[in-house]
Amino acid sequence: MSGKKKGLGRGLSALFGDQKPKDKPAEIKQSNSVSISDLSRNRYQPRQYFSEEKLEELANSIKKNGIIQPIAVRPDKTDNGKYEIVAGERRWLAAQRAGLHEIPVTILDLSDVESLEVAIVENIQRDDLNPVEEARGYKRLNEEFKYDHESISKLMSKSRSHISNTLRLLSLPSDVVAMLEEGTLTSGQARPLIGLSNASSIAEEVVSKNYSARKVEYLTRNKKGNYKEKQVDANIIKAQERIEKVLGLKVNILNKKDNSGKIVIEYKDLDQFDLISGLLTKR
Repeated sequence: MSGKKKGLGRGLSALFGDQKPKDKPAEIKQSNSVSISDLSRNRYQPRQYFSEEKLEELANSIKKNGIIQPIAVRPDKTDNGKYEIVAGERRWLAAQRAGLHEIPVTILDLSDVESLEVAIVENIQRDDLNPVEEARGYKRLNEEFKYDHESISKLMSKSRSHISNTLRLLSLPSDVVAMLEEGTLTSGQARPLIGLSNASSIAEEVVSKNYSARKVEYLTRNKKGNYKEKQVDANIIKAQERIEKVLGLKVNILNKKDNSGKIVIEYKDLDQFDLISGLLTKR
């Protein structure tokens, strides 16, 4: 899908008070207050987990200050007079805990795909989605609304590689995906496990020993080849990081069982190649 939207994400960020873009936000029908019981969660909401602690903090704030920013809703197509939340579900949940009976809303005229777009954009702008929720949101855009990776990257102002790598997390075993959702495993730690038959056991080792993302990369790379499997040499990792810092480029040191090996320096263009060549031939 290409050329379909006119910067909806940026336009709606103006509505949510993040910035003042050139693009016009979604059409606003009206702003008023509605009964909390007349609202329902967005069926396209990618976010599934809400921190109990943060909900309580927000509820206490609402008790003291009220709801400063209205939540965005759209008319419920299946229940006349009711509304579906587009963005602001956490405020709605906290308002219930705070004992409010009405809540300020901004009523928007949005299609199903626009509702999903807004929900994803609003959460990502606030860093509220865990990697799995983000991936599932992208997956729905791709499968239900036929967005290709390039279209999603433009909508979300993310690189195409970020979109593709995030979607690939969903191919991990269900127990590893659960670790990502719970926050015990980061996307950086999980990404090297994609495609490994023993991803679950490695993930448990990563969590129990608190390996860094860099160490997981090294560990999994060794498990794929004829390199040391059981022990990651901390000195090699440190050396690798020092070289990367000096060069400003990605470096891989592969150490075999007999302590021979190779150093791989990656470059993305001829300028970086010339930099490496100059450093290696400099006398």
